[in-house]
Amino acid sequence: MSAATTSAQSLREQERAARRAEKERQRRVARDEAAERRRAEKAGFANVNNPRRSTWMTVVCAIFAVYCLFPFVYLMINATKTQADFTSTFGLGFGRTFALFDNIATVFTYQDGIFGRWLVNTLLYVVVGAGGATLLAIMGGYALAKFRFPGRKAVFAVIIGSISVPGIALAVPQFLLFAKLGLTNTPWAMIIPSLISPFGLYLMWIFSEQAVPTELLEAARVDGASEFRTFWTISLPLLAPGIVTTALFTIVATWNNYFLPLIMLKDADWYPLTIGLNQWKDQASTAGGQAIQNLVITGSLITIIPLVIAFLCLQKYWQSGLAAGAVKE
Repeated sequence: MSAATTSAQSLREQERAARRAEKERQRRVARDEAAERRRAEKAGFANVNNPRRSTWMTVVCAIFAVYCLFPFVYLMINATKTQADFTSTFGLGFGRTFALFDNIATVFTYQDGIFGRWLVNTLLYVVVGAGGATLLAIMGGYALAKFRFPGRKAVFAVIIGSISVPGIALAVPQFLLFAKLGLTNTPWAMIIPSLISPFGLYLMWIFSEQAVPTELLEAARVDGASEFRTFWTISLPLLAPGIVTTALFTIVATWNNYFLPLIMLKDADWYPLTIGLNQWKDQASTAGGQAIQNLVITGSLITIIPLVIAFLCLQKYWQSGLAAGAVKE
């Protein structure tokens, strides 16, 4: 037998051995994956590198999604009805007349356009109050996270204690204080309390600890950057996800605030949307009052649109910081 024939047979044997080894490796990988799936099922967890489908989880998520979207769908359907259709047709069915645009026009012209004034008031309270609360939370949380000073632990205890106190419990003391100062029935009665956000301060404190490396700040100081410049040019971009999260919390809290303006404001010209729409809702129960549920529903739909837009526009910044601090270095 020639050397060439022997070499060819050797190569074929090596190829067959390589194929057998590859098949054995694939079977071993399949067995390992199956065993991992069984372990995950017993433990109640799933490996992200070896995902598995869960019918029950899909059903639960679908039910939760329907539960969350149901009020929004109800608003959208009933905002298209006239007052007569609202009281005479099924709640989740459309009326005989599509009156969405007529309802929107009527909302902004009813009672000399008071709804527009309520919308401007709400935007004022949100921009000044929630915006100021976010700014104070950013600066306070950053200072508490990156600077060491006497009384820092006491400040932490005060913040935690403030978070544990519900805001509604402070409404009456705030009213008495503002009444002494003569600030009730003014925009300041809404703006000043909104500037304080203990949860936002705590959130920015924790986020600043993880998002801003101390070594980066030290490098900036060595290069001669002032604390102000270091904060605005280096730290602030790193804090973007935490800032957006804090802003969304404060915006929603201020936009949906009901009890505080209820006891602070008497003049309808300073009402936010929550109090104004509730006044329209109760109008039908007063003597000689006119039922305008279609306008209340349409006004409620208009009220939530800015919040939906804010969440959709800012969600990419919010999602980018959800895993901050999840990995220990």
